[in-house]
Amino acid sequence: MRGRTGHGQTGHPRVAAYLDIFDPGATLWEADGEPQRGHDTIGNSIVRSLRLAPDLRYRGTEVVADSAVVMFGQWNEVTVKGQRVSYPQIARDVLSDDGKTIQARRYYDRYTVFRSAAPELRNLFEGIADTGPAADGGTGAQPQPFRAEDITARLAAWNGEDVDALTQGAGNGALTAPGLDAPLETDGGKAAYLRRLFDHADLRLKAGQVAFGRTNTYVEWHGTVTSPKGVRVPFGIVERFGPAGEWELYFDTRPLIANEAEIIAMFQRLAQP
Repeated sequence: MRGRTGHGQTGHPRVAAYLDIFDPGATLWEADGEPQRGHDTIGNSIVRSLRLAPDLRYRGTEVVADSAVVMFGQWNEVTVKGQRVSYPQIARDVLSDDGKTIQARRYYDRYTVFRSAAPELRNLFEGIADTGPAADGGTGAQPQPFRAEDITARLAAWNGEDVDALTQGAGNGALTAPGLDAPLETDGGKAAYLRRLFDHADLRLKAGQVAFGRTNTYVEWHGTVTSPKGVRVPFGIVERFGPAGEWELYFDTRPLIANEAEIIAMFQRLAQP
């Protein structure tokens, strides 16, 4: 495939290197869109993204490989409208027997990127802060690792908007999530965050992939969301549970704060010099 794209639009050396990890029939999904299939479609999409952000750079963070599933963190840096922007991302890949990616999903908050081009957008989680005692109630209790048998109950908690179950089942460490200036240390702060999310998002999720590592566990929930604007779109969340009780959420807030017309307008602004 690299030979076919070498003289075409996807001949960009960074794109060719990236496509090398994909099976020719692989799919790549990002929030609120349909999966993109095949080298040409995926490559052209990446080329368009690089035109908007040619200096995009990233470094890998935690990597967990569990059977055919690989989930890994990235810390991305890019210049948007003259402003340096940094944001985390989780990449989730399912591999074929020959090690090529056959299904990929990417989880990150594009509000972080778009806000430079659309200052009228408001951070969905503006004002969320810690309240009350520390999350472990001062007991010093050790976090319990996420287990395979926890999946059914936790999925029900996400779809049932059960704030208490989600908070209590996540361990006693800090919550890092989209829209926060600093991690939340208290149960009150974490509960306020989840309530704000559920106030703006009607989730319909299914269990996705899970990757259990020696220290970190990644859990994927994938399905759809209906925003207050009344539109149902593909959506997903990845949770990371760390060894000291850390709880991290990765998802895109953009479908919850902007409609399709607003998103198109933001792309157009980003493309302008």
